[in-house]
Amino acid sequence: MPEHQSRIEYLLDRYVNRSCTRAELDELFMYIKDEQHENTLHQLLDNYSATAKAAPDLDYDNIYRELIPPRARVFTFRRLAAAAVILLLAGAAIWFLEPTAKHTPVAANEKATIPIAPGSNKATLTLADGSVITLDSAGNQTIHQGNQSIKQQNGQLLYTAQGNTGTVNYNKLSTPRGGQFQIVLPDGTKVWLNSATTLRYPTAFTGANRVVELEGQGYFEVAPNATHPFLVKVPSTQRDSMEVQVLGTGFDIMAYADEATVNTTLISGSVRVKEGNTLQTLQPGQQAVMDNNNHAITVRPADIKKVTAWKNGVFVFNNTALPAILREVARWYDVEIVYTATPSPELYGGGISRNLQLSSVLRLLEASGYNHLKLEGRKVIVLP
Repeated sequence: MPEHQSRIEYLLDRYVNRSCTRAELDELFMYIKDEQHENTLHQLLDNYSATAKAAPDLDYDNIYRELIPPRARVFTFRRLAAAAVILLLAGAAIWFLEPTAKHTPVAANEKATIPIAPGSNKATLTLADGSVITLDSAGNQTIHQGNQSIKQQNGQLLYTAQGNTGTVNYNKLSTPRGGQFQIVLPDGTKVWLNSATTLRYPTAFTGANRVVELEGQGYFEVAPNATHPFLVKVPSTQRDSMEVQVLGTGFDIMAYADEATVNTTLISGSVRVKEGNTLQTLQPGQQAVMDNNNHAITVRPADIKKVTAWKNGVFVFNNTALPAILREVARWYDVEIVYTATPSPELYGGGISRNLQLSSVLRLLEASGYNHLKLEGRKVIVLP
């Protein structure tokens, strides 16, 4: 066995067992980035894939913080590729891609278009009387509604603790495409809203249940109250409203109209997902997936880091097809996706910062896939 091959194998074993030093990790990356060792690396990857029994969980936070150069702050991986920067973790190939694909990225040519910045904190608040108030990350204001005051502060809407508020009104907080926002409801429940999302809620919770309605995607940290369960309704014109019943917990609901499923993911506590006569109880780390066509609910293990990544400023993918990725990109950058070619069936994995310019995101996706991605105005065109 050549000396460099035995050394690489030793370093990979040390990494897989999570026992390598920082110096050994740097040395491993030196080998990985040297194209002359590509065949050796592929051979070792095949050996690990054939013998590894189970892969440990991927520590995305550590990968993002420790392994990626600060200037890049992006990473992607995939199972199969032509040539890129790779790292192995117990049988799963992690590809840390740099924009060095063997074809010239179409997305890199921005002469005919303007740069498109990532989304930001912005939303509109529609009061019960129809008044519309524009909110953004820079605004700080106090909004008066009846005898209640609502504070906008640093990209967040804050309701004061509920008391005897008299008439209960229903407000709507809506984020546009390219926007996100946070709200603290009158009971202390915290909600993060992703792009293109609407939350309808009362200005005070006075009944037996605390009920809100969600369209889009929201992450909830529910204030515990055993005597007044928290209900999230997901309305639809094609079925009865789906309900997520909560006592006190952290969970995420994705209910976009352009997605095939409604996904409820439990991070902590317990929730029950109800649709029609079907009732499923989730445990932490589980996800209820409801098919919008037949309304069937399937419970499966959840990829928590992937589900909650948007809240932490990262796109994270795990065996995700390009169209699903581009739907997320379209909502966050407020662009239209136009297909002039069938997207490659290749599945993507890894993560990309949501703070990058759109052109940088497209470069990374293009460099790690087989479709060209062209940016024209506010359209992303998928080419062969």
